[in-house]
Amino acid sequence: MVEKIQKTLRDSKAARWTALAVVAFTMLCGYYLADVMAPLSGLLEGQLHWNSEDYGFFTSAYGWFNVFLFFLIIGGIILDKMGVRFTGLMATIIMVVGIGLKYWAVSTTSLDGVIIFGWKGQVMLAALGFAIFGVGIEVAGITVSKIIVKWFKGKEMALAMGLEMATARIGTGLAIGTSLPIAKYFGTVSMPLLFGLVMACIGLIAFILYTFQDKKLDISQAAFDKQNAVENTEEAFSVKDILKIVTNKGWWYIALLCVLFYSAVFPFLKYATDLMIQKFHVPEDWAGLIPALLPFGTIVLTPFFGNLYDRKGKGATIMIIGSLLLIFVHTMFSIPFLSHWLVAIVLTIILGIGFSLVPSAMWPSVPKIIPENQLGTAYSLIFWVQNWGLMGVPYLIGWVLENYCVTHRVGETVDGIVLTTTQYNYTIPMMIFTLLSVLALGVSLLLKAEDKKKGYGLQLPNIKK
Repeated sequence: MVEKIQKTLRDSKAARWTALAVVAFTMLCGYYLADVMAPLSGLLEGQLHWNSEDYGFFTSAYGWFNVFLFFLIIGGIILDKMGVRFTGLMATIIMVVGIGLKYWAVSTTSLDGVIIFGWKGQVMLAALGFAIFGVGIEVAGITVSKIIVKWFKGKEMALAMGLEMATARIGTGLAIGTSLPIAKYFGTVSMPLLFGLVMACIGLIAFILYTFQDKKLDISQAAFDKQNAVENTEEAFSVKDILKIVTNKGWWYIALLCVLFYSAVFPFLKYATDLMIQKFHVPEDWAGLIPALLPFGTIVLTPFFGNLYDRKGKGATIMIIGSLLLIFVHTMFSIPFLSHWLVAIVLTIILGIGFSLVPSAMWPSVPKIIPENQLGTAYSLIFWVQNWGLMGVPYLIGWVLENYCVTHRVGETVDGIVLTTTQYNYTIPMMIFTLLSVLALGVSLLLKAEDKKKGYGLQLPNIKK
């Protein structure tokens, strides 16, 4: 009698954690690119004569194609139809193309004086590059999420997702902490983007290496199924499944929590360096280091809370606690007289804890609500909803700053060029972030109630014994 195969490649700890490390590195490179411009708003104003509305418009471009042309949803359908290898390669190539255009737009002088649709040509083409990049990184994100489910379902899934997010946050932290010093050292705002372009190419190479590992997994799974007479009873994805996803109340609560929570964090990071300079009077050369504490703090905490969810459960409760911390932090940031730099450090650390809690439980909860054959599309639809916030909130903050928060402008002439520095009061923007956090808390409470009603198991451990 032929001995049955007892294991697939995913049962090897070394194999699954190596696969995670490779795709997580690709996302690290991507998140560096996503936030590389965040600390440079002051230099963009000084060197390229952008204002806050230009910067808000540029930042909002991240979601243009994902939201209005549904590229992200199309990417999710491609993922469920074509698999992780094809979709991941497509996404990482798009990332490289987008960041390449963005770098060219910011570094060239050929666009000086050009106006496109009422915006400076440089702003418009940089925004176009960022929009293309936004398609790539968002589709890469849902692909990596499905890769983790593929390798870790029934195992350390929340821990794996937490470690992937933590690795991605290293990219965010590096961008926020190093972008401004690099730009000042080389004397040009475009140099951090060149660094990012090189990182994007390295991330693409890393994903190409992963595809070989993924193919081995499929071969081992097929051999296991054949030897053990395992039949795949899961139906293939159908476009009609989109209707099943969007009529699932639990999915909607996850999607709304995602857009509200991330809209209260990522757009805040886009303006956090300038907030440290303007409100907390931190020297410009060091201002990016305080916001960088947030992503670096999540490096340890997100896997910790993910591991806690894997072993102890309480996913819905973890999301509620994270939302409460967000409300506290943004409320404190909005109080005008709390302006000592030590206060900024303490609040950023607490924000980092909240930023670790919600994602560590939110993303591993999706496979408990949605069948695996629909996961790519479900994640893409969540990311699509999220992109409305990531597109709209940065532009809203930039518009509010420019129209309601200017305290005074200071002009300085350098080599015959007038460089303008604008002083802003950040109270109103921080109140907007507080409101988003309150709404996130409300949705997380509704999600917990829905879990109790439907029995999704959000409060149960992920590891099956």
